[in-house]
Amino acid sequence: MPCTVVVGAQWGDEGKGKIVDALSADADLVARYQGGPNAGHSVIRDGKTIVLHLVPSGIMALGTRCLIGNGVVVDLARLREEAERLEALGLRVRERLGVSPAAHLILPYHPVAELVVERGPGSLGTTGRGIGLAYRDKAARTGLRLGDLFDREAFVERSDRNLARLRREFPEAGELEAMNGASIYDQLRDLARWVEPLLADVSVELHQALRNGKRVLLEGAQGTLLDLDHGTYPFVTSSAASAAGAPLGVGLGPRAVDRVIGVAKAYATRVGLGPFPSEMPEAEAARLREAGEEYGATTGRPRRCGWLDLPALRYAARVNGLDELVITKLDVLDRFEEIRVLTEYEIEGRSIVGYPSGARQLERCTPRWRSFPGWRESTAAVRQWAELPTPAREYLEWVEREAGVRIARVSVGAERDAEARRA
Repeated sequence: MPCTVVVGAQWGDEGKGKIVDALSADADLVARYQGGPNAGHSVIRDGKTIVLHLVPSGIMALGTRCLIGNGVVVDLARLREEAERLEALGLRVRERLGVSPAAHLILPYHPVAELVVERGPGSLGTTGRGIGLAYRDKAARTGLRLGDLFDREAFVERSDRNLARLRREFPEAGELEAMNGASIYDQLRDLARWVEPLLADVSVELHQALRNGKRVLLEGAQGTLLDLDHGTYPFVTSSAASAAGAPLGVGLGPRAVDRVIGVAKAYATRVGLGPFPSEMPEAEAARLREAGEEYGATTGRPRRCGWLDLPALRYAARVNGLDELVITKLDVLDRFEEIRVLTEYEIEGRSIVGYPSGARQLERCTPRWRSFPGWRESTAAVRQWAELPTPAREYLEWVEREAGVRIARVSVGAERDAEARRA
């Protein structure tokens, strides 16, 4: 800090929620900069798992101000439900949460249209919650933002135009016929009243906080390899998940950021469709999936599992300008006899330098591997780097050298304090 970005260095689900939760103890403000309720950050509190979808993970740190930036797409019903669920647990949410009026809305017609897309030949394996269609409207300049809820006439007119366009594009989506701008506005009226006191100029608030010497933490969803520009296109999310999207998504200049922390698992997982070069055979993946509880926090879908992909990690380090790495879920590998790492890609016998720019080329790649001996002992109680089993430490130090980024801490369990810190 004073302004730190926490970014996923893989395909998401790296454990960013736990890391943001831990870092929030030293932050004055935590701001979410992209994504929607398709993301799920799991945080442990008093032995219970709490899944956050839109509210920043910093909400678990008492007194920390939490902000949702302009780069996020918001489903108001889900946001209110989440806030009320957290308040029922004794967390003070409404007095600590601010939402940018420039954040775009996920409206009832977005998930309807997205589910049609997902049933067709262009399916990408999304959550079907309307995130992609909401971002599409944003890019097409037809979207509606939180601030638009307070101008009924304009909201209804623009919603009706959007619905007319969607009916032409998706004639098979019969639910669209029953929708109109006025009914959608009426459906959102109570939600608009609920969110109005939370509206805040996130950009101004963060600028003033940094000017006054306060510490700011910027939190993203998904991961670098799902970034709209830098991920395995077209099997990506619809927003800038990499670190460059952080200042853009909260209204800060790029020079405001002074530290970027990348989070990566000691292995790799992916949800949805798309190339995954380090993917394991299913029998091996099932073992890892059960050991690591690799099921989507939002959808419950089983995650595809694979070994660590070193070229992808190097790529994430370069694209994000990582200052340090946090490796999570090392403990999941405690019982494995052998640990493998994808070290290089080749196509038709030729080595590929760097990381392929798109899914089609990546699908043609054949992986080359390196094997490491497993440590075959529990790391759950380890709290210092020197306490790690020698094979585990040698594995991590090799990854660190090859990735070119220092590993600052290693997570060895779900609890906040279950980590080995580097001196």
